Amino acid sequence: MNTIMSQNNGSLVSAPADFHELVRGNEDRLMALLTPVVRERNAVLDLSEVRRIDAAGIAALISIYGSARTAGHSFRVCNVTPHVAEILGLVGLDHILVTQDAVQIPPPAMQPCVECPAA
Repeated sequence: MNTIMSQNNGSLVSAPADFHELVRGNEDRLMALLTPVVRERNAVLDLSEVRRIDAAGIAALISIYGSARTAGHSFRVCNVTPHVAEILGLVGLDHILVTQDAVQIPPPAMQPCVECPAA
């Protein structure tokens, strides 16, 4: 997972390269990677490569959002694929989690990234 620091003490976080489904069985992995980040600063998760989400994935996003709020930070998602956006809209999370600002992440060779270790 790559993190790009921004000027407002926040981070744009890209999901791991092999992370195409936010479903039961891999939701814990995302929570382990992101929860420490949102406890330290604001974060926006790039979901451009995530094609599928289920109830476990939604619960993971809600849990990460709650951890961020408890720490006094914000958590949003961006670059949401149409199917994931539809699901988040059906459950009413589109207005809470999805930022409409499309964010471009530079290619790995060009981006100033740091590895975010799991807690």
